[in-house]
Amino acid sequence: MGYIFGLDREQASLLPARIEDYVAADAAVRVIDAFVDGLDLAVLGFSRAAPALTGRPGYDPRDLLKLYVWGYFNEVRSSRRLERACRRDVEAMWLLRRLAPDFKTIADFRRDNGAGIVGTCRAFVLLCRDAGLFSARLVALDGSKFRAVASAKKVVDRQGIEQEAARLDGRIAAYLAGLDDADAAEPDDAPEAVAAALAALRARRAELDRLAARLDTEDRNLIVEGEEDARPMGSGRGPKPPGYNMQSVVDAGTGMIVHHEVTDEPNDRRQLHPMATATKESLGLDTLTVVADKGYDNGEHASACERDGIVACVPSQRSVNNQGDGTLFDRTAFIYEPETDTLVCPAGRTLVRKQLHRQKRNVTYASPDCSGCALKNQCTTAERRLVKRHLDDDALNRMTARATPERMRARRCAVEHPFGTIKRKMAGGRFLTRGLKATRTEMALSVLAYNILRAININTATS
Repeated sequence: MGYIFGLDREQASLLPARIEDYVAADAAVRVIDAFVDGLDLAVLGFSRAAPALTGRPGYDPRDLLKLYVWGYFNEVRSSRRLERACRRDVEAMWLLRRLAPDFKTIADFRRDNGAGIVGTCRAFVLLCRDAGLFSARLVALDGSKFRAVASAKKVVDRQGIEQEAARLDGRIAAYLAGLDDADAAEPDDAPEAVAAALAALRARRAELDRLAARLDTEDRNLIVEGEEDARPMGSGRGPKPPGYNMQSVVDAGTGMIVHHEVTDEPNDRRQLHPMATATKESLGLDTLTVVADKGYDNGEHASACERDGIVACVPSQRSVNNQGDGTLFDRTAFIYEPETDTLVCPAGRTLVRKQLHRQKRNVTYASPDCSGCALKNQCTTAERRLVKRHLDDDALNRMTARATPERMRARRCAVEHPFGTIKRKMAGGRFLTRGLKATRTEMALSVLAYNILRAININTATS
């Protein structure tokens, strides 16, 4: 018995005359095409949104935007791969009507239109909001680390810069001495190789001075050569790879990303209020309930959220009294009296205000006298008891009480899935571009592609 044979390559055949016939009616590429056609690119800030009156005609930015959204939707992110797709992928041919821009044109579009691409991602969120797609009863906030285009070996500190600078100074002095000896022996015949090496050493020395100056300006201890906006991030032992912290707010009802941001903050402690406020504005709500993990525990942000109509649900990770054998009274055993700004201990004695720590946002209260107290052995091993109370202690307690197990489970179910999908589409969570501005552009394309995919799946499930 033989095999199944294909068609003869030399055999003439009558293929469909229209490329339209090669794209299914329910293909996702048609959604991308219709969405981009409905955008006002000039309002979003795209360059060349209107064609020039003179000169050689350029590509319509709509076509290049469609190509990028389609590429990130299908895990084709590099400009060279997109260039190849324009010549051999039927959907790309249909989308661009057989246009085939070169990779440099494609890459320049992403580089020059970062603000417009971020605005496009936001425009799709607003479109979904106006269509009533978001339930907005509960949103989940979380952060995840994405790898930058740099190796952990490129992370340097002040000491490393100083040591390399000292080595370079010695080599430069040796080369200068060699040049002086050569000039004395043969003044008309300068050693060009030595001069070139000296120029390279001086260039490297100037680069080290620039890196040291940036460390001083930004008050940092570490910097990544070649990707200076990135920071070492991660957990566990060993060197931390350079990366960025991607913050995401997900609608728990639909699983769609309502708001996102790429930051260079190594942790999430300062992200709760700005992310929640931006989400509330995007959805056009008077109040918003947001749930996050304990990494967002921040008293100042808890108070700010309450002032702005945001119901934050975040578990606490506050320290406990670790003095003695661990059985001494914790701060929660002391009752705060707001009228007198004092604390009352379990024995009924009063602790008065002693010191305000503005940077740490807490107040130290001290007992004037603990002598003769029947509960002293259960309270402190010192002469008198000191208790620190956070300036936003009440807001922190309310925020922690709202972080019920049900809400925390809803947070985990909502926010982890988008990160997993996006990282899979981004080769495990690795950026292709350098710098905070470029990575924000790239993440906007990834989030837009995810939201389009999610919207299509929701529509398919409900239809």
